[in-house]
Amino acid sequence: MMADFSKKTQIYVEKMKRFPGVICHKIWKVGRDDPRRLIHAFKVGFSLTLVSLLYLMEPLFKGVGQNAIWAVMTVVVVLEFTAGATICKGLNRGFGTFLAAVLAFVFEFIAREYGKVFRAVFIGASIFLIGTSTTFLRFFPKIKKNYDYGVLIFLLTFNLITVSSYRVDDILKLARGRMYTIAIGSGVCILMSLFIFPNWSGEDLHNSTVSKIEGLAKSVEACVNKYFTDEESDIEIDNIADHDPIYKNYKAVLDSKSTDETLALHASWEPRHSLPCHKFPSQQYVKLGGVLRHFGYGIVALHGSLQTEIRTPRSVRQLFKDPCIRLASEVTAALTELATSIRNRRHCSPEILTEHLQQALQDLNTALKSQPRLFLGPNSPSKMQALVSATTRQRLEHQTSNLKPDSPSAFDHHRKSKGGNEVEKRVLRPTLSKLAITSLEFSEALPFAAFAALLVELVARLDIVIEEVEELGRVACFKEFKDGGDDVVVDVERRRTEINLPSSAGAE
Repeated sequence: MMADFSKKTQIYVEKMKRFPGVICHKIWKVGRDDPRRLIHAFKVGFSLTLVSLLYLMEPLFKGVGQNAIWAVMTVVVVLEFTAGATICKGLNRGFGTFLAAVLAFVFEFIAREYGKVFRAVFIGASIFLIGTSTTFLRFFPKIKKNYDYGVLIFLLTFNLITVSSYRVDDILKLARGRMYTIAIGSGVCILMSLFIFPNWSGEDLHNSTVSKIEGLAKSVEACVNKYFTDEESDIEIDNIADHDPIYKNYKAVLDSKSTDETLALHASWEPRHSLPCHKFPSQQYVKLGGVLRHFGYGIVALHGSLQTEIRTPRSVRQLFKDPCIRLASEVTAALTELATSIRNRRHCSPEILTEHLQQALQDLNTALKSQPRLFLGPNSPSKMQALVSATTRQRLEHQTSNLKPDSPSAFDHHRKSKGGNEVEKRVLRPTLSKLAITSLEFSEALPFAAFAALLVELVARLDIVIEEVEELGRVACFKEFKDGGDDVVVDVERRRTEINLPSSAGAE
């Protein structure tokens, strides 16, 4: 008992010794992954120090009084990581406070004219009316999306000022002091976000879109390569999320809906800060994110083909390895080109998105047609009967070997079948694969047929992604694509008409 206690104590002491090092390592990692986090922390600290001067400096405290605490609270609540989020919260808080103070002052002016009893009843009724109507107003989708924080501040401020006015004589001074301090806090936050190392929500949404497309490209290529190169082995589904980079790449896309909508909302509040001074097409980025998630669902299904219980023999998969890998490479190249074009804010290259993909699809179609019996089965009744009899004979031999495992014949049969399986796992030459394909059960070809169908489906969904990226380039006024050597400008508008893209512009 004492030995166990001593051992646990020693382990605990060792953990405590390593604890400072672990904390320092995590702090260093968080700051190294995104240095803007450290800059934002310094901005918040500096802003809090600045508004605290309203308390610390005697002349400022005499002018503001106890209401200075609202400036500190405003900085804590309003100053967000990006400029768009800070402006959204700051303006909502400022206008909400202003409207609540004006309305509370009007109600107080009316209530003072009719005595204290009527004043109490009128204040209670106004609180009930404003509280009910304001809370119901928050259920409207547009109000909920854009002005929910301002409506909440309006309700809070109105109740505080109205209730306090019953015991305070100078309600105008109370409302004016609250408005001043909140205006000071919101102003400090907005100026700090706009002019000192600003972080733009639009830039974050732009970079997030690029990284999502690149992640999808990596997932497609990795899925196809793994399907044709990995040995057949048991896969632990529970460990996929922890160790599979394919899963991590497309999961980041599937989980991005809420983040994209939030960044787009905050970007709509940001001023036009870029050199061309174009309006940031936030809603077009949201539409593109939805298309990318649609494409990502196809990768989820393609990834599921790697964990099927019924698997096509590797020897048969090798027959279609080259066309499938080439098609996946073309899809990856197209996605990479789309990501590069968005990153550089230019229109995408037309050649890499059309000709090579069509040729790769044609090669896969030719390869599938070259082995019709693999997917359609034997056509003649005699071959079907031979296949059935061969399958029956194999099952009888297998049952006999199970009944007499120690007999020499069973051992020889097992050794021969094992050797045959090892040979079968090798790549079958086209001239030697006819017998194997003829005797192959149709169910063994189904997984590859599904895999090939999903790969072709990704190409179809890629067309939708290309259309949305081109629409984004048109709405965002991306620069024209230029061939690297010839400086040839591609007329994107004319090419868009030729391939029958939708004529309507994306919603903003």
